[in-house]
Amino acid sequence: MRVEFPEFGRIVVDGKIYDHDIVIYPSGKIEERKKWLSKNKHGTSHKLDPDELREYLTEDFDVLLVGTGAWGRLSLLPESRELVANKEVIEKPTGDAVELFNGLWGKRKVLAIFHITC
Repeated sequence: MRVEFPEFGRIVVDGKIYDHDIVIYPSGKIEERKKWLSKNKHGTSHKLDPDELREYLTEDFDVLLVGTGAWGRLSLLPESRELVANKEVIEKPTGDAVELFNGLWGKRKVLAIFHITC
């Protein structure tokens, strides 16, 4: 699997273009991020709430990789970090996170959440 972040508001996975935030599971399944769960609770989707994160904890993983957006606006809330305290958690601006994802994919079980705007 290969991910590219060519520009603000777009992410490409194996040639398929997505114009919304995505979650990539260790199995390779891709789905739209359920950011409304965080937005309804906090008034913004830039805070990754535990209720939202729980939605993605359906497969075993070693690394939670969060692409925090072009300018790094998305962040895990402390309560969300507690849910994955026994896992490696990496938060990086989405461009950097995509590069890291491409290096990790196939070597480690990665659960990746990519914010594609700010």
